[in-house]
Amino acid sequence: MPKLTIDGIPVEVEPGLTVLQACERAGIEIPRFCYHERLSIAGNCRMCLVEQEKAPKPIASCAMPVMEGMVIKTNTPMVQKARRGVMEFLLLNHPLDCPICDQGGECDLQDQAMAYGMDHGRYEENKRAVRDKYMGPLVKTIMTRCIHCTRCVRFATEVAGVEELGALGRGEHMEITTYLEKALASEVSANVIDLCPVGALTSKPYAFNARPWELRKTESVDVMDAVGSNVRVDTRGREVMRVLPRLNEDVNEEWISDKSRYACDGLRRQRLDRPYLHRDGKLVPVTWREALGAAAERLKAARPERIAAVAGDLCDAESMFALKGLMASLGVGNLECRQDGAKLPASSRADYLFNTTIAGIERADACLLVGTNPRWEAALVNTRLRKRHLMGGFKIAAIGPALNLTFPVEMLGDGPKALVEIAAGTHPFAQVLKDAKAPMLILGMGALARPDGAAIYALARKLGEGLKREGWNGFNVLHTAAARVGAMDLGFLPSGKLGDIGAVLDAASGGGLDVVYLLGADEIDMKRLGKSFVIYQGHHGDAGAHRADLILPGAAYTEKNGTYVNLEGRAQLAMLASAPPGEAREDWKIVRALSEAAGKTLPYDTLGALRQAMVKAHPSFAHIGGVEPASLAAFNGAAGAPGSGAFAYPIANFYMTDPISRASTTMAECTEAFLNGSAPLGADRGTGTHG
Repeated sequence: MPKLTIDGIPVEVEPGLTVLQACERAGIEIPRFCYHERLSIAGNCRMCLVEQEKAPKPIASCAMPVMEGMVIKTNTPMVQKARRGVMEFLLLNHPLDCPICDQGGECDLQDQAMAYGMDHGRYEENKRAVRDKYMGPLVKTIMTRCIHCTRCVRFATEVAGVEELGALGRGEHMEITTYLEKALASEVSANVIDLCPVGALTSKPYAFNARPWELRKTESVDVMDAVGSNVRVDTRGREVMRVLPRLNEDVNEEWISDKSRYACDGLRRQRLDRPYLHRDGKLVPVTWREALGAAAERLKAARPERIAAVAGDLCDAESMFALKGLMASLGVGNLECRQDGAKLPASSRADYLFNTTIAGIERADACLLVGTNPRWEAALVNTRLRKRHLMGGFKIAAIGPALNLTFPVEMLGDGPKALVEIAAGTHPFAQVLKDAKAPMLILGMGALARPDGAAIYALARKLGEGLKREGWNGFNVLHTAAARVGAMDLGFLPSGKLGDIGAVLDAASGGGLDVVYLLGADEIDMKRLGKSFVIYQGHHGDAGAHRADLILPGAAYTEKNGTYVNLEGRAQLAMLASAPPGEAREDWKIVRALSEAAGKTLPYDTLGALRQAMVKAHPSFAHIGGVEPASLAAFNGAAGAPGSGAFAYPIANFYMTDPISRASTTMAECTEAFLNGSAPLGADRGTGTHG
C-alpha cells in the first residue's frame, strides 16, 4: 500500500485513493465544493488545492491519486493564499442573498467563506445574472447563485439515471439547465437539493417557511415504502416542516425518494383529531369514554368467528402486537395484514424477506425481476440496482410489462409463461442464473396479488432454491408496505376459519361478519364490508374513515415511538417528533384502553413493557438496526398451475400510495406534473431492451 506524508504525519492508505481521501483518513479536513464521495470526480471548483513537495504549483487533491513517497502539506501560506484566491473568484458573481436565502445556516459556501476566504473583496464590476430555470414542482432554482460544481448534473446522470441536467455555454456564460426546461422526471430528483453546496437549488415546497436553527431535529425512519430509509424529521412546534435523509450505508446510503421527502405536508391535512360514532345516519363527535364503550360493547356482543381485524400498510409493530393480543383474548383468529391479497406464506422468515439485503445487491452478478417495478415500488432499491449495473458484469432481466428502470433490462415476457420456462430450465436466462456466482430473484406484489399468486410463488421459490450459494441467499420478495414484514413477523395472519383478505371481504359482504376492526387499513374495497360494524383506527380521513361506523383517532408515524421492519427484515425505530393533533392518541395506547373497556386488559401499561413482551414472543425484534439472516428451507406449499394473464404492477401512481401522500398537496402537484397527460415515469412506451 502507498505510503505518504501529510503535514509531517506518515500515512499508509489503500491504492487508488486520491490525496483528498488520504487526508481525510489522516483526520485532516480539506475544503471542497465539487467533490462528493458518491459521485465521479470533476475537479471543477479547485477549492481542495494542497501543496505537493517538488510540484511547481498547488494540486487539486480530489483528482490527484496517491503515489508512493508523496509529501503533502495542507496548511502552508501557499495553500492559504490559493484557497483565498479560489474563494474570491467563486464570490465574484455570487449575489448578496444570504439574509433571504433558504440555504442560510446550512450553506457550504457560507461556512467555507468564513473559514478559508478573505474578509474583503476587490471586485467592483457588475455581477453576472442568470435566469432561473424550471425543474418541476419540487426543486426551486436561483441560478445566479450557481458556482458550476456540477454535483446536480453528475447525480442526475449517475445515480438517478435520468440524463436531463447538463451545462450549456462556456466560461462565464455556462449555465446548468434541464435543456428544454422541463421537470426532472425522477423519483429521487430532490436529492440534488442536499447536494447543492450553495443556494442555487432549494426546496420549492419548503421555501421561506423556516430557518434551520428554528427546527427541532428528530432521527426516525420513513414509512412511505418498505425500504425503511433513515430520515431526519424537522419540526417547529407541532408541525413537521421537512424530512431529510440520514446516512445509512446498508439501507438508503444518503438518499431518499421524493415521496419520502415531500409527502409530509399531508400530515397537516384531513386529520382525524377526535373520536366519531355513527348515529342517526351520520358520524358525530363523541368522547373517548363513549367511543371505547361502543367498541367494547360490539366486540363483546359478537361471536369470535364473526369478528375480523385488518392491519394497514403504515402500522407500527407495537400497535399490531397489541391488537393481536386483544383479538387473541377474545378468541378471534380472523387477522390479516396483506391488504392487497398477496399470496405470501409465513412458515419461515426467508419466505417473505428480501434475503439478499439491499446492500447485498452490490455483490450480485445476475438478477431476475418478476412482476415488480422497483423504480416505483422501492426507489432506493432501484438506485442500488443501477449502481450495480454501472459497476459492470451484471445481467438483469424482467418478467412483466415493459419497464424503464434507468438501466438496461432484458424483457422476457409479460406473464408467468417465461417464469415457468426458467423454473423448468428450458429458457436461456435459466443458464445465466445457473452460471452466476451470486444470482438473485426479486419477486414483486404484481406477481403475488392475483388469483394464481400461490402458484407463481411456488415457481419462484423453486427457482430461488437453485440460487443459493455458499453464504448467499438469492430469493427476495419486494414488499410495498412499511408494515408488512413486521406484521408477518408478529403472525398477524389468519388462524381462524377465514383465509386471506378475499375471504374476509366475502364473509363481510355476505353477512358473515358482525365487526371488522381496521387498524389503519385503507387499501381494501370498503364496499365489500357489507353491513358489518366497522371500527376504524387511523390518522387520516381516508377510505377507511369514510366507511367507518366508529372512528378512533390514532397517530401518524412522526407522532409516536414505534418499530418498523423493512423489507430485508431490519427492525428500526421511528421516534416521536411532534404530538398528535387534538384528542388523537398513540395507537398502542388506544388498543390498551379498549382492552380494559372490553374486560380483557392487556398485561402492560407502558411502551417499554409492551416491547419486552413483544421481544419475548418474537425475538427478531430485539436486534434493532441489524438484519438476522434467515435460511431458505425447501418449500412444500401447494402449487397449482399459474394463469396466462400478464402481470400488473401494484402501483399506478408513485406519488399517492397511502393516506398521508394522498392528502399531500405537493404529491398532487407531482401527479399533475408527471403523470397526467404523459406516460408514467416507470413505464415505457416501447418493448424489448430499455435503458
